[in-house]
Amino acid sequence: MKTCIVYYSMNGNSEYAAGIAAKILDADLLKLEPVTAYPDEGYKMFLVGGRAAVLGERPPLVPYEFDGEKYDRVIFCFPVWAGRPAPPIKTFAIENREILREKKIAVLVTFGGAGADKAIDKLMDFLDIDEIEAELALVEPKDRPDPENEEEIEDFCSELES
Repeated sequence: MKTCIVYYSMNGNSEYAAGIAAKILDADLLKLEPVTAYPDEGYKMFLVGGRAAVLGERPPLVPYEFDGEKYDRVIFCFPVWAGRPAPPIKTFAIENREILREKKIAVLVTFGGAGADKAIDKLMDFLDIDEIEAELALVEPKDRPDPENEEEIEDFCSELES
């Protein structure tokens, strides 16, 4: 089964998790980048990013190549912002909703506070789907290293392969 991991990562936690999963699954990686970067430190990071997520913003993305016909499965990997997917994920999900409805979807989220379940539900709303194949939520796996993180990613990938 051909898999693409679509991810957005501000501080590297989602990129770290996506990279491990991609190696295990031999998956392609698609990094999303907003045209205008979000502040990545201090109070502005939370204020600007959280506000954008709560208001449902869909920032324009740096042009990317995604041939959805190539893939059977798409895994979304993103940080949770104010109980929602980071806005670049929303942009991608809505831009590609029609083709993504035909794919198996899995979700790997990273977060520092709470709201992972709510963020996954919001992504499902953006995609207009009723179920996902698998999900995993990790607490800042790059910033708070723990050998269990890699084990959980391996288990997530095993669930997808079975």
